[in-house]
Amino acid sequence: MAGEKQKPVRPDWDTYFMQIAQVVALRSNCSRRQVAAVIVKDFRIISTGYNGTPRGIKNCCDGGCPRCSSDAPSGTALEECLCCHGEENAIVQAAYHGISVKDAILYTTFSPCLLCAKMIINAGIREVVYKERYSIDETSKRILREAGVKLRPLVEESSPRSEK
Repeated sequence: MAGEKQKPVRPDWDTYFMQIAQVVALRSNCSRRQVAAVIVKDFRIISTGYNGTPRGIKNCCDGGCPRCSSDAPSGTALEECLCCHGEENAIVQAAYHGISVKDAILYTTFSPCLLCAKMIINAGIREVVYKERYSIDETSKRILREAGVKLRPLVEESSPRSEK
């Protein structure tokens, strides 16, 4: 009918939180890859994190990380990297501010590495949703599964999910 307003198309919750994670990744100071995580509990964001050097250390993009400043191939010289991962920073930020992440969902732009998978398990996060698959994550997938943490890729829907 003429004059009727179209109901706005709203993203489903997974898409909504992942899009926020993608914006958070824009704050990354890593010169190699921008990655971020958003931790959600009861459909509310409780923490965010992006990758880059620790607080008080020269930013990676300004030469603060020797590995990222080098021409080391992807996946090598990781022992020289000073950058913290997005998942790591989201968990640490919650702890820093006294916020429990137990039973939360973590949205991340890349599937977690082994170190982050261990932190996710020990932090009590119950589910991880990722946008892109990280290339060295087979062991991460195995231990998350073994620990009972649900791991799933984001499947964007063509129509919005019902609100909860």
